[in-house]
Amino acid sequence: MKEHRDFIIENARIVTPEGTLDGASASIRQGRLYKIRDGSIGNGGMRIDAGGGWLLPGFIDMHSDALEKDLEPRPNALFPLDIVLYELDKKLAACGVTTIYHSISFAEDEIGVRSNRMAAGIISKIRDTAERLHVRTRVHARFEISDGAAIPQLESLLEEGKIQLLSIMDHSPGQGQFREVVSFRNYYQAVYRKTDEELRAIIDRKRKARRHMKSNLERIIQSCRRSGVPMASHDDDCREKIEWLCEQGIGITEFPVNMEAVRTASERGLFVCLGAPNIVRGNSQARNLSARDAIAAGCGDIICSDYAPMSMLHAVFTLDGLGILPLHRAVNMASLFPARALGIEDETGSLEEGKAADLVMVRNGGGVHRICKTCIEGREIFATWLK
Repeated sequence: MKEHRDFIIENARIVTPEGTLDGASASIRQGRLYKIRDGSIGNGGMRIDAGGGWLLPGFIDMHSDALEKDLEPRPNALFPLDIVLYELDKKLAACGVTTIYHSISFAEDEIGVRSNRMAAGIISKIRDTAERLHVRTRVHARFEISDGAAIPQLESLLEEGKIQLLSIMDHSPGQGQFREVVSFRNYYQAVYRKTDEELRAIIDRKRKARRHMKSNLERIIQSCRRSGVPMASHDDDCREKIEWLCEQGIGITEFPVNMEAVRTASERGLFVCLGAPNIVRGNSQARNLSARDAIAAGCGDIICSDYAPMSMLHAVFTLDGLGILPLHRAVNMASLFPARALGIEDETGSLEEGKAADLVMVRNGGGVHRICKTCIEGREIFATWLK
């Protein structure tokens, strides 16, 4: 690993948790933010002119399906995991992501990778490879609660410290994201390319598994508690579900599907995670809750990339540009608040003196916000220039 180089970034619009400092400077020593000041900072050393652009904290992405998508970009076109991990690492750095939670699904023959055994193997490989990657790399295990066979593998992975976040999800038709069976069929055929026969088998399997879901949930929640791993819930759709999460000590709801769920979550103090693609595009691809509407109502805390790492940066500036949030509050949603929800706030997540120098330099080129440089602990992991 390269040694730390001390340097000063000047002539920057530095975005802190409380606001934006125009024409400001930041000094980095031994990989930490040493000083942040209005105007210039004295002393010698290497200096980087930000050119009046923005200096943001590196993004913390708690839910990214990009690894699963890159592993099998087309049906039956599987790529070697080693190649995917290294190539995706570069892509994430270019998107300003400095801490990634790769989402790996445990939903046998349903979504994500093909099998739970394969999912467990991917997680072990991530653990073995993480130190050779540039971006801080962690694992978000997604557990489909109808798949009781996945529990022993998840318990082992939790005990071995290979999972840093676990979410529970229920994609059964008739609730959550899929209020109607037809919406379930349409989505699974379009996104996961399932045949009618495969869909009938999935629906039948889910119906038969319903009597075991409560015990499945109890078992996995206990395992996470023993391991000290934070938990999230996926596609929550009503007040009762949110209240149940609070009773279980689950602190994050990701992609709540309507205003009832999102308002209840905010009232009860849960972190609400919304999709950056939803913000950039202006609507949910599943025709559920608009993330812009939720945030405008004061009911959003965290932005994640979901399926598009490029969307993190543009979601932040979309919220600012539309007047939904001032820039610093939008940036907090992509950095400070996920760090807080995941228990890593003391180390990273904001531009504050003493924290790791996880930095993203941004300029506006051709009417589009573009990342010029990404650093982790002051080490440059991505750089380009504007034409």
